[in-house]
Amino acid sequence: MSKAFTREADAASEEDDEEGASGNTLPSGVKNYMTPAGHARLKAEFDQLWKVERPRLVETVAWAASNGDRSENGDYIYGKKRLREIDRRLRYLGKRLENAEVVDPAVREETDRVFFGATVSVMDDLGVEAKYAIVGIDEAEPSKNRISWVSPMARTLLKAREGDIVSLMTPAGRRELEILEVRYSAID
Repeated sequence: MSKAFTREADAASEEDDEEGASGNTLPSGVKNYMTPAGHARLKAEFDQLWKVERPRLVETVAWAASNGDRSENGDYIYGKKRLREIDRRLRYLGKRLENAEVVDPAVREETDRVFFGATVSVMDDLGVEAKYAIVGIDEAEPSKNRISWVSPMARTLLKAREGDIVSLMTPAGRRELEILEVRYSAID
């Protein structure tokens, strides 16, 4: 088989990886909302890759290339592969930062309605209380109860008010959630 066909397939899979990285795809035509802390984390990662890791790797690849035969040079082969990974991540982060709409919940006027950046306390129909912060797609951390604003849970909660009871469809069946408290404060 010609290498042209294998390279083309590799390029297509790289583009797919870039768009669907970590399953963090935005619905088309929607802004990429994020908190200031989330934006700062993405910017810090971008700067680290661009200003520190990539230049160091370019030096290593240049040194490895100067050693002669590149086909059996592990430093060169690994370096080029890692460089492609870094460049792919930089493109992804660049697009995310370019399309970012930073919303600071700490300066939002108080309201009893749930919008982006809200920290919501809920009680389910079994009497179990939980607290969720509604954050950007790139900031979601279920282990810290930070849910993406496009997740089914957040979509159920959005625009509801304190005291409302909302219905959420889960794999285990329908659950009723009572909204106990809605507050807006900085999310680290």
